[in-house]
Amino acid sequence: MTSLRHRTPETLNWGPESAALRRPLRTVPSRHFTSLALTLAGIGLGAVVAITFTTFSWSGLHAAGGWWLYIGRLSGMIGAYGLLMMTVLIARVPVLEKSLGQDHLVRWHRVIAPYTYWLLFVHVITLIVGYAQMQNTGLISQTINFIFHYPDMLAAFIGFGLLTMAAATSIRQARRKMKYETWWSIHLYTYLGLALVFFHEIRTGVMFIGHPLTTAAWEVAWAGVGALVLIIRIGQPIWRNIRWQLKVTSVTEVAPKTFAIVVEGRHLQRMALSGGQFFQWRFMTKGLWTHSHPYSISAMPRPPYMRLTVKSLGDQSSLVATLRPGTRVFAEGPYGAFTHHKSETKQVVMIAAGIGITPLRSLLEDLPHGVAVNFIMRANAVDEIAHRDEIRDFVAARAGSYTEVIGLPNEVPFDGTVLTSIAPAISTSDVFMCGPDGFMNYVQGVLTSLNVPVSQIHYERFTF
Repeated sequence: MTSLRHRTPETLNWGPESAALRRPLRTVPSRHFTSLALTLAGIGLGAVVAITFTTFSWSGLHAAGGWWLYIGRLSGMIGAYGLLMMTVLIARVPVLEKSLGQDHLVRWHRVIAPYTYWLLFVHVITLIVGYAQMQNTGLISQTINFIFHYPDMLAAFIGFGLLTMAAATSIRQARRKMKYETWWSIHLYTYLGLALVFFHEIRTGVMFIGHPLTTAAWEVAWAGVGALVLIIRIGQPIWRNIRWQLKVTSVTEVAPKTFAIVVEGRHLQRMALSGGQFFQWRFMTKGLWTHSHPYSISAMPRPPYMRLTVKSLGDQSSLVATLRPGTRVFAEGPYGAFTHHKSETKQVVMIAAGIGITPLRSLLEDLPHGVAVNFIMRANAVDEIAHRDEIRDFVAARAGSYTEVIGLPNEVPFDGTVLTSIAPAISTSDVFMCGPDGFMNYVQGVLTSLNVPVSQIHYERFTF
């Protein structure tokens, strides 16, 4: 038999008999880490509010424009702290990624974002009104005075404009009509906006003028978040890809408009990767190199090879079918918490639909020994199921159960009765599901009706 090191993608077996190689163990933070992170964030918010309170006096509040200035400074400080938290949430900090998953971090980012923006909006308006009353001038005159005569205020207004642009394009209706690449490009300017608004805070904010310790703490906080972005979002991916040297080896159609892409690289045996995780893939060829997309691995690596599987759903994903061997690949990751580390029981039910089979295929391979598996595949037709034989072999190797529910949704039911008939112990099992958003929303509702605990329902969404 050819050694694994010298196999080609055409002769490489992705089945259970070749799955003996194990990668370095992936450390997972304690389940209490989320509570600790929230506590620290709350302490930081409390400190920001306390610092702002100490800068006001009753006499100042009752002076001309006093209350407007008070509201403006408080909303500005809380809004600026919100910007820091939003940046941390999307900086892909490893400990946060491993414990929460990128989709949960993005969800929190979206929850915080509107409040943060409107606090900053209130900050701008109320300070203009407050200073105008204090100096007995008009609102337009005061705005012009701010821009041209206050330190770093012109940069702050430009930065606020960039943040406004990012906020406007994040509205759900606007986001739905926008390509991911356009949305992503606009949001890159958010980092510039953050840099532009920072300097006016410590140059003109009464919380910092004459308070060197407060100024130093604020500068360290912003510099620390900036360093996180530079190291994790830029430095780490560049270093890893120099080390990995990934390139496309083969592209094979494994189901209608569904393609398995095998990439080859170096040092993949040292990659701390878990089944169910994904990378942000950037293929360095015309039409693809300018942006990246999240695709899950569809098998645990067989060094020097690893595999992802992509369904042609749009202009960019359609181009992967034209990739040629030798095309360089830039990958960021691995990301995500859709892994067996989230399991609370020794029984796992996997529910897949469409291309959602991809992360479940690698997760199935990576499950610890002794875990009972019940795999349920939902598809309109059998030939739409990618990697069908591999999944059946892995389930059989574990003496598990593999069931296909085939047919159109309006013809073949997929309700609680069907699920309990296939998986009688589903209410006491961990359920991992992946598929289109509508499918997952529906299945989540069914699982809730079956009294499956929320902590035992696992999924990850790839939306922006």
